[in-house]
Amino acid sequence: MELTGTIYGINGPIVYLKGNLGFKMSEMVLVGKQKLVGEVINLTKDTTTIQVFEETTGLKPGEEVVSTGSAICVTLAPGIISNIFDGIERPLKEIAKQSGVFISRGVNVTSLDTKKLWDVHVTVAVGDYIYGGTIIAEVPETSSIVHKSMVPPDIEGTVTKIVPDGKYTIDDPIITIIDNEGKEKILTLTQKWPIRIPRPTAKRYLSDRPLITGQRIIDTLFPIAKGGTAAIPGGFGTGKTMTQHQLAKWSDADIIIYIGCGERGNEMTEVLEDFSKLVDPKSGNLLLDRTTLIANTSNMPVAAREASIYTGITLAEYYRDMGYHVAIMADSTSRWAEALREISGRLEEMPAEEGFPAYLASRLSAFYERAGFMKNLNGTEGSVSIIGAVSPQGGDFSEPVTQNTKRFVRCFWALDKSLAYARHFPAIQWLTSYSEYIQDLGSWYSNHIGSDFVDCRNQILSILTEESKLNEIVKLIGSDVLPDDQKLTLEIARVIRLGFVQQNAYHPSDTYVPLEKQLKMMHVILYLYTKSKQLLALNMPMSLIREDPIFDNIISIKYDVANDELDKFDDYIKNIDAFYNRYIETNA
Repeated sequence: MELTGTIYGINGPIVYLKGNLGFKMSEMVLVGKQKLVGEVINLTKDTTTIQVFEETTGLKPGEEVVSTGSAICVTLAPGIISNIFDGIERPLKEIAKQSGVFISRGVNVTSLDTKKLWDVHVTVAVGDYIYGGTIIAEVPETSSIVHKSMVPPDIEGTVTKIVPDGKYTIDDPIITIIDNEGKEKILTLTQKWPIRIPRPTAKRYLSDRPLITGQRIIDTLFPIAKGGTAAIPGGFGTGKTMTQHQLAKWSDADIIIYIGCGERGNEMTEVLEDFSKLVDPKSGNLLLDRTTLIANTSNMPVAAREASIYTGITLAEYYRDMGYHVAIMADSTSRWAEALREISGRLEEMPAEEGFPAYLASRLSAFYERAGFMKNLNGTEGSVSIIGAVSPQGGDFSEPVTQNTKRFVRCFWALDKSLAYARHFPAIQWLTSYSEYIQDLGSWYSNHIGSDFVDCRNQILSILTEESKLNEIVKLIGSDVLPDDQKLTLEIARVIRLGFVQQNAYHPSDTYVPLEKQLKMMHVILYLYTKSKQLLALNMPMSLIREDPIFDNIISIKYDVANDELDKFDDYIKNIDAFYNRYIETNA
């Protein structure tokens, strides 16, 4: 028997029911005549409090609230990839057919297409004992991704019946099992999972391999591991969304889940249009063939915005359980925190710093802790990497969302307004950014790229740090008074900034750079530094050395050497030797 209650109070997205009606915490309910989707968020002996994921305009006291008996769940089955959902996994394309450009209230659509026929290959046989995570069928979901349907984590038993390979919908029976209690259960391609509960795994591994992005400042200076967490904080116009687009396009994750959480509608439109045209460099298929988009724009209800990141992470965990490496782009967690703040205000909870609820930190940590490199229940390995954008007002990193995020992520890519305004992209400020993964990844870099990779990285970072100190002096007394070795440091730092750190997303050779090329670029820059220091040691004046075109030639490497022409770097080493010999000869 379904539980019902009657509305007696409404406060924006918050609805109150009188009395203890038997509802459960986090239970999904249907509110009012239009059956708006809601969730129970507070229970007392006198009151049941519900947050509604849709606009409550027109709702009035006296209308009925009906329980569903289950928590807010997502439907997990073929059809997730290439789809565009709202914050509670309703497909926007289907909603558009019913209600047009804007989502109408109470719209009722199934999360996934229940009529589409999929090519199903059953991977178990009669008599097999199966348990949570066992792959029971494979379905080519897109040209890039094979969907592996699994047994739900809480089910196990012996297979008694299977269907032959063929075309089936996501709700058709695929296998029949007898569980340990002798009950018969029918399994389909579909399972449901509550969004606020992490999916179980067998083991969590150390983060010992990088998520390769092709962005030099990230891969070399501030890397993120597969299964790692990173934050991209930055004020308006610093390139958060652009950086996330680059990571979504180029990172070596198998699947991308992009969560537009409270973003502007035009930005989400740009994402949708871009992703529908982009070709995946690895497979040659469309990038959308391995991407799921969750669009929750700023004009959508705040409660759905709060749920959207949980929906995204649950979808990611599902594909991780299949053995895929998944990367989540959450853009932006600040808008999510603002939704928390608004709902908390409506509930009249005691506010903490800047009006955010006291549980902001625990909610953020619970979200980021769901990342990781895991051994799944079925023995496969997969990872979920979370890259969350943070939008501090006025670019102030001391505000609560940035500070609390910083506590729970191990990678911090701080975007700088002055760099962005100088057209230096990615505008990641190397002095305030950091990565705690560099120690964990050192052995991987040594074994796969080059034994001196980390040493070169440290030298590059040291030169950039030294430049910052020298610039303080230059501001006070000018550069003329600096000794030549410090002038050289400034010049090499300029080469590093323009030729290595700065990257052009629109240039075919520079938008993505493999790690091998990144190492060779560092080798060339540091070789130029070494040879220039040798010239200074022989009393060559820096004013003369600086005039040589070699410095600008090295800066242009990023454009002049294609990713498949790495042997050209030998020519640059020869050019540096020629530059050295030329000065030795002319000043002998």
